[in-house]
Amino acid sequence: MPGTPRLNGVIAALEQGRHAFMAFARPEREEAIQFGASKLDGVLFEMEHTPWDAANLRDALQYLINRRRIVEAGSLAPPVTPFCRIPANGREMNQWLAKQALDSGVYGVVFPHVSTVEQAMNAIAACRYASPPDAPLHSPKGQRGDGPTAAARYWGLTAKEYYARADVWPLAPEGEILAVLMIESTEAIANLPDMLREVPGIGAIMIGEGDLSQELGHPREYDVPVVQEAMAEILARGQEAGVPVGHPHVTSANVEKAIADGFRLLFTTPGRSYAALEKGRDLLT
Repeated sequence: MPGTPRLNGVIAALEQGRHAFMAFARPEREEAIQFGASKLDGVLFEMEHTPWDAANLRDALQYLINRRRIVEAGSLAPPVTPFCRIPANGREMNQWLAKQALDSGVYGVVFPHVSTVEQAMNAIAACRYASPPDAPLHSPKGQRGDGPTAAARYWGLTAKEYYARADVWPLAPEGEILAVLMIESTEAIANLPDMLREVPGIGAIMIGEGDLSQELGHPREYDVPVVQEAMAEILARGQEAGVPVGHPHVTSANVEKAIADGFRLLFTTPGRSYAALEKGRDLLT
């Protein structure tokens, strides 16, 4: 498929040595429209802690499309790349949710609570199609079911072109799918070096600091030393392996530190502005 540029904007940023900025979003039309007009590299439709609804996800993907921006860019690449965080924990060894998300057209899947080599292997396999045993890059053996029609249409490709790009990066250099594993337990931290060494195809890891802080006895107390030390260890292991690490809660207060520390995936927390309301109330008090 000569001439087709990189489609996944988050992968493009990482390949070019840049930071990738993303945000969590509910799989709803209104949020998708707003994020489709943003300057983010990607948006993560949050379906771990919201009800799994494949129809809502497909709807949100369509409303994320901003045709004016696509025309201005002159490219098939979406200005804001859609991802999905699935509800199944890695320890459940579940694959069908990743399959349905990918079949809808997302360019990346975030797997919560991945803690062992076996679970990491299962997650990567869920994002790959099967291939002959003697094929290059055969391992991890793909276990994604074959149903590319909707995803190929969303990507603007033929089915054959989609097959050529629907693999995990950076294992497959032309792959457009980013598999992100969430590290959010002490077991996961202990096993992280083995996961990064033994499982090809991990595109990025992300710290699940909420659950991690729960296990460490300090729920959402992110500045407590024991929580900071655990987060620093995850970051260090990722950097040693050359795997980008994501920070899930980047704000204007901590963005400078997150960048300086070496986080490459920065999940911002945009909020609605009520400037007129606040000014009006100030005038009336």
